[in-house]
Amino acid sequence: MPLALVSQARERTAAEIGLDDDIAAMLRADPSPPRAAAAEQFKKAGLPTKRLEAWHYTDLRGALRKLAPRAPAPEADAIAKARALLAAAPKLGAVRYVSVDGTFVAALTEGAPGVEPKLSPATAPAKPHDDDPIAAVMAGLAPGRWDIPLGDGSALIEIAHVTTKPATLGVMRLGLTAPAGGRVRLLERFLGAEGGAQRFTAAKISVGEGGEFGHVVMIDDEASLHVETQRPTLAKGASYAGFALVPGGALVRRQIFARLEGEGGKIALGGLSLIDGKRHADTTLEVVHAAPGGESREFYKHIVADEGVGVYQGKVIVDQYAQKTDGAMKSQAVLLSPAAQMMNKPELEIFADDVVCGHGATVAALDAEQIFYLQARGIKRADAEAMVLEAFGAEAILRGAEEGLHEPLLAAMRGWLARRGKGGAP
Repeated sequence: MPLALVSQARERTAAEIGLDDDIAAMLRADPSPPRAAAAEQFKKAGLPTKRLEAWHYTDLRGALRKLAPRAPAPEADAIAKARALLAAAPKLGAVRYVSVDGTFVAALTEGAPGVEPKLSPATAPAKPHDDDPIAAVMAGLAPGRWDIPLGDGSALIEIAHVTTKPATLGVMRLGLTAPAGGRVRLLERFLGAEGGAQRFTAAKISVGEGGEFGHVVMIDDEASLHVETQRPTLAKGASYAGFALVPGGALVRRQIFARLEGEGGKIALGGLSLIDGKRHADTTLEVVHAAPGGESREFYKHIVADEGVGVYQGKVIVDQYAQKTDGAMKSQAVLLSPAAQMMNKPELEIFADDVVCGHGATVAALDAEQIFYLQARGIKRADAEAMVLEAFGAEAILRGAEEGLHEPLLAAMRGWLARRGKGGAP
């Protein structure tokens, strides 16, 4: 039987049937053409498997066997629990917006009374990546897109995504904009999820001409599944700096599709993944230079222990009109056990002839000479390892994250290292 026919005839999993039903329910409540198109698209594509090149190292269809029920709209008990969780995570921004189980709650906003996120109608799957199965999931499941008021100042804004209901499915679609000539600094934090919780989130990110956007993401809870999609688009002379700290989540997939559409755009993407136990953390990105004079930097680090699996797939595409492009990509990983795994796949596709682009990837164990040097000075082996790992991870944070967030991010990394050193699960 031809492969195409085999693919079309494959049996739907329980999770795919659950997603079909949830999308159909959303379509009955909102029979819009974009949602109908998303429903049809997902029926054809299903969940991604290793047969898709971009998902070769993360078999989502195999991992997600059963879909959790949708989280209900937050009521008084959920809001009270969210308050308690937020009290243990002090506000880091001048303004903090809070979503509870996928819905923004005005009563929890701090620092911006009367200015709230607005829910826009459902929109079509994003382009040019509307062949990504997750785009169809988001367009089908999300009630709409939450447009977040970011302003054009330099004050740090925080979005706290709080999960209060165990073993539920959360869906969040955001619209984030840095206006022309403006500057935005944003922190997104994911809090509260326990094992069994599933989460799909997506963000459309627009940076206007000459605008600046600094964006940090922290995944700091125990969700069983976290699938996140970011789509930054840069106008002429715009810049975007994105960084992610990933110390939590059983299966995390962060995918970034960026386009430098205006001349002279600059993008810097980075992250630090801390992976222990049987966790799986996947960062997959594609940066398209579609205009001349662009600059892109990708710098990711991973610390992988026990039976953890780290994945980095990075692709930079330089269109034929994007002359004078300057691109550099690097992925580095430290493996702390024989069973730990790291999958690196950096790629360049260059169709212009006046460019400077390069990439590199390294995977290694801890440097025995560095450990011996510290032990020879009276430092215990566990402390010596923690010092070397802290220096390794700190480079990613100091290089990639907003300066005002260095200390909270370093503290989170140190906490993970300390818990691991004591034999506890971060």
